[in-house]
Amino acid sequence: MKLRNKKKLISCILCMALIVATAQFTTGCSEKNSPSESNLEALDDDTQQAGTGSYSGENNVLGEGKTKFYFTVVDKEGNETGFEIHTDEETVGAALVGLELIAGENGQYGLYVKTVNGITADYDKDGVYWAFYVNGEYASTSVDATKITEDEHYSFRVE
Repeated sequence: MKLRNKKKLISCILCMALIVATAQFTTGCSEKNSPSESNLEALDDDTQQAGTGSYSGENNVLGEGKTKFYFTVVDKEGNETGFEIHTDEETVGAALVGLELIAGENGQYGLYVKTVNGITADYDKDGVYWAFYVNGEYASTSVDATKITEDEHYSFRVE
């Protein structure tokens, strides 16, 4: 009887340790990856060019408005172009369409984006498409249905 109780106790302790370890791991993985002000200030003039993934610089700050978010375009070759967007729009799609950064066709699931930052990806022609991400995670809503959250990071990647 005592041996069985000891086995149960050891099993419970091991389960608790596993739960704690899993919680710590997932907490560390879920932190946002949006650029901080110190990261933006650390970029020098040589990294302010398009395609470097930078988020500041005179050419990469677009729009006017009280809400700010970050937007990255990753093309087929993996080149990144970053933008800091300022807007008064409510959705990411409306802000990006208004700045002529995205274009596409309206479909049953929202805006089907075919062109981002002047680069066209058409699944019917090329077998690739623009995938929409929020803070590095595949978005669960279309770009035109995604509400803007201050300082969030949104991106389109060719896939």
